Amino acid sequence: MSVIDTFYTRITEILAESFEKERENLEKTAVLLADANEQGHSIFAFGCNHAGLVTSELFYRTGGMVTVNPIAAKDMMLDSRPITNSSLEERKVGYGKEILEKMPIRPGDVLIIHSVSGRNAVPIDMAAAAKEHGMTVVVLTNLNTATSVTSRHPSGKMLHDYGDIVIDNHGDCGDASVALPGFPQKIASSSTVVGAALLNAAVARASEILLERGLEPPVFMSGNIDGGDAYNKKVIAAHKDNIFYMD
Repeated sequence: MSVIDTFYTRITEILAESFEKERENLEKTAVLLADANEQGHSIFAFGCNHAGLVTSELFYRTGGMVTVNPIAAKDMMLDSRPITNSSLEERKVGYGKEILEKMPIRPGDVLIIHSVSGRNAVPIDMAAAAKEHGMTVVVLTNLNTATSVTSRHPSGKMLHDYGDIVIDNHGDCGDASVALPGFPQKIASSSTVVGAALLNAAVARASEILLERGLEPPVFMSGNIDGGDAYNKKVIAAHKDNIFYMD
């Protein structure tokens, strides 16, 4: 069997397990997102380095929720150079709180925060600060990894300790998912594929809930489809008070 088939088999196993075991948490997240939209609260999303790819998937995305605002910290994004510095930056104690408090956050807002290990200071401090400000925190993590490593935060806490809702991506410890005979390091990480699928499912369900409540979900249409630009302009205008990525 080709390693292509091996990865396909493993990624579908992880997806199946995560969708089965996280169904209740996905439903809770969907209700939270629907409530935020209905009640005029804002939604924010964050992740360091590759964890931030899931934020990118949620933000300004065809079929995605218009009201999801990315939290960007340039020195921890994948265009940072040298890229190795980004790993050092996410270990800075206090920096996550500083980043969050530059955003127009309010009590009742929602923070979705993704970290596979959940051990580094920036996501931990950001989640803790969000709770202090009365936000609801949704944590997406890999509990196989997070329960196998120690915290790098002085408190000894892990990211999942701060989650009002904790979604486990059920990936292998360390994230890489495929072993090659004779090679000690696993390859092919699963967290982006699975994390994006889980949160897209939560957004889809939130949109369904809003429709059930008689409300129009704030969702982007593709700008490459006729009428898409006009549709998106209208949706953005309708939700301008909860959108902070246009400047």
